[in-house]
Amino acid sequence: MHQALLVPEVLLEIFAYVNTIPSTETTSTQKLLAALARTCKIFYEPAMDLLWTEIDELEPLLGCVTRLHPLVYGMRGMTWRDNFISWANGVEPLSAHEAHQFMCHSSRIRTLNIQSDDPHLLFVIPADACVFPRLRSLSLSTTYLDLILPHTLHQCHLLTVNEGLQSFVTRCIALEQLRIYPEMHGGGSMAYELSPLSDRIRWCTLLVTLSCPMLDSTTWKDLSYVPTLLKLEIDQGYPYNDHPSLSEQDIVNLSFLNITSLSFRRLDDGAEIITVIQHSQFPSLKEFKFEAKYLISGEAERLFHALSRCKACQTLEKISICLFDEYFHFPESRDVETLTPIPHFLCFTQLRTLQLMCYNSYIYLDNDMLSQAMSSWPHIHTLEINDSGDHVPSSEVSLRGLFTALGLCPQLHRLRVPINLATIDIDPDAEPIQHTSLRSLTLETSVSEIAHAETLARIISAWLPCVDRVQNMDRSWDEVNEHLKSLTAAAALYVAGAS
Repeated sequence: MHQALLVPEVLLEIFAYVNTIPSTETTSTQKLLAALARTCKIFYEPAMDLLWTEIDELEPLLGCVTRLHPLVYGMRGMTWRDNFISWANGVEPLSAHEAHQFMCHSSRIRTLNIQSDDPHLLFVIPADACVFPRLRSLSLSTTYLDLILPHTLHQCHLLTVNEGLQSFVTRCIALEQLRIYPEMHGGGSMAYELSPLSDRIRWCTLLVTLSCPMLDSTTWKDLSYVPTLLKLEIDQGYPYNDHPSLSEQDIVNLSFLNITSLSFRRLDDGAEIITVIQHSQFPSLKEFKFEAKYLISGEAERLFHALSRCKACQTLEKISICLFDEYFHFPESRDVETLTPIPHFLCFTQLRTLQLMCYNSYIYLDNDMLSQAMSSWPHIHTLEINDSGDHVPSSEVSLRGLFTALGLCPQLHRLRVPINLATIDIDPDAEPIQHTSLRSLTLETSVSEIAHAETLARIISAWLPCVDRVQNMDRSWDEVNEHLKSLTAAAALYVAGAS
């Protein structure tokens, strides 16, 4: 053996590299590490540490128990998750001696994911035992919390919530990331299980990332005082109707000084969340996401206005708003509601990404508004405006207005906007002002077939040399794209001949 392998730092570096080698059909990374562990005593400890760093389910640990080994590894072609309940319910709990076998490698585990919910095999292990002393990331049901919780835990993903949450937040004093997934709960109302949620979260005073269902007014206020909190995600999940109501008089003058990312997902009624935003300040906010079912235009405009007033004008870089109800359809005779979000967002001078998806409303945009937006957002990289597309007025953005606005945003890489192509208001033979950063272009029109396809393709090719096709879900742009393909090929041949 080479003397360099006796240096621990060198050995760890080599093994860390082995751990990054992708698994193949014939050799997996785990098999490589297991082979190294069997090579010699010097290799054993570092190889085993890497082999056991991340574990899915308790199957590998239970497989270390002599009595259970044939049951665990005799399930050829079957997964532990599918078969745990079927065989574990008929198996005797571990004895004291078998508990030691179960825990022989548990101290090596840093990341643990458990989705099964039948801990009866582990009854012999004392509730105060720290089975996983080096654990840093945990994903599981609260059924196992009393058994597993180490003080070193930094990340936890909970699949259910019950009374065990109290011991969880009081013991895990180093917890920095907490994610709770309400949709993972099997049928029935979630109100009972989520009832301790708000009461317990306020104990987590070192949180950096929190993702959970709706919170009550008191917890919103408590979270505003957590100085370490950087990322907050409210995921209402399913069903929508089981969440605490917010008291408007308690949500006043909240200041989340350090939050950089704020996200609201799968909201049914966004009114209460809009109230929170109206009465809060986020002076460090960089990213805002809002996803809800249909909002009436008044509520949507209230959201846009509240966001513009949250003191993030100099920091906000990304806005993504999606208002979508998959069961909603416009009646033929119904007037489409018009939204005007763009004027509210002109104050965000650091904006790099704006994504507006309102599938049951019409987002108003014209040439002047688009130019004003581009001049207000000098760093814009992605602009996507996508509305219902059906039963909406024709876009007020012309081809000339589009290219004029593009000249104001040299860093734009991705663009999706509605456009009016009733007339081609650019001379295809005029000297173009090329925009060389744009790579992805999606233009929405209200017509099923585009006239003057060849002329339009020549203009796009000349002004946007890095765009080789217009992205679109329907076939209205097929003819334009065929011409663009030919023009791109001809340009490539010309460059090759010139060189």
